[in-house]
Amino acid sequence: MIDIKNERNLTMLTDFYELTMANGYLHKGMQDRQVVFDMFFRRIPDGGGYAIVAGLEQLMQYLDNLQFSEEDIAFLRSKNTFSEEFLDYLRRFKFICDVWAIKEGTPVYPQEPLVVVKGPVIQAQLVETMVLLSLNYQSLIATKSTRMNRVAEGRAIMEFGSRRAQSYDAAMLGARAAYIGGCTSTACVIADQYYNIPAVGTMAHSWVQLFPDEYEAFKAYAEIYPDNCTLLIDTYDALNSGIPNAIRCFNEVLLPKGFRPQGVRIDSGDIAYLSKKMRVMLDEAGFPECKIVASNSLDEYIIRDLILQDAKVDLFGVGENLITSRSEPVFGGVYKLVAVEEEDGRLAPRIKISESPEKITTPGFKKLYRLYDRKSGQAIADYITLFEEKVDDTRPLTIFDPNAVWKKKTLRNFEAVELLTPIYEKGKRVYTSPSLAEIQRYCRRELDRTWDEVKRFENPHRYYVDLSQALYTLKSSMLDESEAKIRAMIEQAKEQ
Repeated sequence: MIDIKNERNLTMLTDFYELTMANGYLHKGMQDRQVVFDMFFRRIPDGGGYAIVAGLEQLMQYLDNLQFSEEDIAFLRSKNTFSEEFLDYLRRFKFICDVWAIKEGTPVYPQEPLVVVKGPVIQAQLVETMVLLSLNYQSLIATKSTRMNRVAEGRAIMEFGSRRAQSYDAAMLGARAAYIGGCTSTACVIADQYYNIPAVGTMAHSWVQLFPDEYEAFKAYAEIYPDNCTLLIDTYDALNSGIPNAIRCFNEVLLPKGFRPQGVRIDSGDIAYLSKKMRVMLDEAGFPECKIVASNSLDEYIIRDLILQDAKVDLFGVGENLITSRSEPVFGGVYKLVAVEEEDGRLAPRIKISESPEKITTPGFKKLYRLYDRKSGQAIADYITLFEEKVDDTRPLTIFDPNAVWKKKTLRNFEAVELLTPIYEKGKRVYTSPSLAEIQRYCRRELDRTWDEVKRFENPHRYYVDLSQALYTLKSSMLDESEAKIRAMIEQAKEQ
C-alpha cells in the first residue's frame, strides 16, 4: 500500500486562507477553542440515486504524518504574512483532533456527514483541503465505477484510464476507487504494486503495425505468451482480417503447444454488430471459450445498450469516462463549521444560511444512523440525530421528511446502525482500514441492501435522509433566529 509520507510531505497541501485564519486564531487567543466541522456533499453526480464514499485511507495517511518541516517554516516566513509565534506553533504542531468517518465503500447521500472533525479550531480548520481532496475524487470515481459495474450484469470491467487521468496521482488513486466500485483489474501497474489490484494488458495497435503483417504480429505474441494470449484484432479489418488471422494463429501456434486462446479485443467500430459476428466465427472455429473484450470510450450507457442489443462481449475495458468521470467530473463535497465551544464548555450549534435551500447546513454535533428492515435486510432511510441522542431500535420510530414534514412513517422491526466510525481519538488513530478487496466486497454487499429503485439511472427514487425531531427543531429555531438577526443587521446598516 502506498505511503504518502514516504513519497513527499503533503502538510503544505492546503489552501492559503487556512493558514491565514490559523494565524489569526492564534493572535486572538482562540487556537484551543473546540469546534466541530462536517464534510458532506449536496448533490449526487450524474443525477444518480446514491454515491459511494472512498478515500479515507489516504486521509488517514495524511493525518498520521501531519507535521511542518523547517523547510515549510522557512517558506511561510518568506511570505511576510505570519508571526514568529505562529511559525513556532507550526514547528511544534501535533494533531490532537477527534475524527469520525463513514467506512469506505458505503452508499451515501446528500447532506449527511461523511467525515466529522472535532478539536481545536486551528487544527480542524487546517485539514479542510485534504479532507475534501482525499474524499471528493475517490468518491466520484467509486460512484462512477459502481454504475458501470451494475449494468455490466456480471461481466468484468477493467479500468483502462491511466493515460487519460488528470495526473499520476489520479491514475493511481482512480484505479483504487474504481476497484472499490467493482472493477476487477487495472491497466495501471503501480496500482497493482501498491494496492494489489491485478494489472492486465496485452498489446497496442503499435505492436501489430510494427510487424510486416497482422498474422506475424499475432504469431510473435502467441509464441511469447501462449498461456495468456489475447489479440487486438481491429488494427486493419476486424472481421475480414483480424479474426481470420487470430483463428489461424490459435490453430498454428497455440494448439500445437497445448494452449487455448484467452480472448480477442476490439477497440473500434460497431461493437454490438462486430461482437456477434466474431462470436459466430470463433465458435465455428472451435474456440467457444475465447472471450471477446471491448474497449473504445465506453461508459455506463453504452455498456447498458450493448447488453440490451445482445452484444457478445465478455469483458469491458473502460478508460477516460471512468477515470475522469467525464460526464460529471466534480463530486462537490464541502467542509462546514457546525458547532463551537462556549465559555461554559458547551458545544453550541452553528448554522450557515443561504438563499439556496440546499446550501443551508444542518447545525450541531451529530450522529448518523442507517435504518435497515430486519425482514428484508434493505436500507429504509438514514437518520441524523444530535450526538447525545441514541436510537432505540427495539421500539417503534416515527421518521419524517425534513423538506415535507407531513410525510411520516412509523418503523417497526428495524435495525439502527451507526455509520460514523471513530477514526482518531485525540489525534491517535484508532481505526485500521480493511483490505481493498474487503472494501470492495463490503461495497457490493451494501449496494445489494439498497433498493433497486434508488439505483436506477433515470429518475431514481430519492432515498430519505431524515432528521430527528430534536435536530429538526434546533435547525428550524436557528433559521428563525438567523432571519431575525439578518433583519436587525440590515436595519442597523440603513441607520448608519
